[in-house]
Amino acid sequence: MGATYNEGSRRLQDAFDTRRLADRLDERFVQRAAIDEDDRAFIERMDMFFLATADAEGRPQCSYKGGDPGFVRVLDPVTIAFPVYDGNGMFLSAGNVLVNPHVGLLFVDFTSERPARLRLNGVASVDPDDPLLASYPGAQLVVRVRATQVFPNCPRYIHRMALVERSRFVPRAGQEPPIPDWKRRDWACDVLPATDPARST
Repeated sequence: MGATYNEGSRRLQDAFDTRRLADRLDERFVQRAAIDEDDRAFIERMDMFFLATADAEGRPQCSYKGGDPGFVRVLDPVTIAFPVYDGNGMFLSAGNVLVNPHVGLLFVDFTSERPARLRLNGVASVDPDDPLLASYPGAQLVVRVRATQVFPNCPRYIHRMALVERSRFVPRAGQEPPIPDWKRRDWACDVLPATDPARST
């Protein structure tokens, strides 16, 4: 694993006299690539996370990934997996993974009595023949991430929120998800994939 801090980080740490603190945090929390049992429990109860990717030129994308609790699976102490569900067909995040596998995931628990968050940075891969694909109803792909850093993040600025409703569009075994309205719009309906259920409505 490479150095956690770059020259820009170091300049700001020196400007705000936080280099010693940053080094302690790096030593104590960041230089850990293993997913422990507490991390596993946290990750597998989450129903969403934010995914940061970048293309081959370093241009970033940040996306929201949601599902039912447990849609992100911890496969072993250094590997997680999550599905890619039907989206808008742009494949910005998954496409980035194919050309630049370095990713960052941010898990945030907004709803517990004590909000919390966890960062997981790593190297991602996408295999169209991943055997896990069959265990995710409605998934188009499965992304696996080999963790290089797993660490908690200070929760003090997390807004506490309440879950109102889980998305009705999340694929579930034995249920056909509804068709999103945008797929019925004039600008979209004639360019949908041939296998898209919206083409027959």
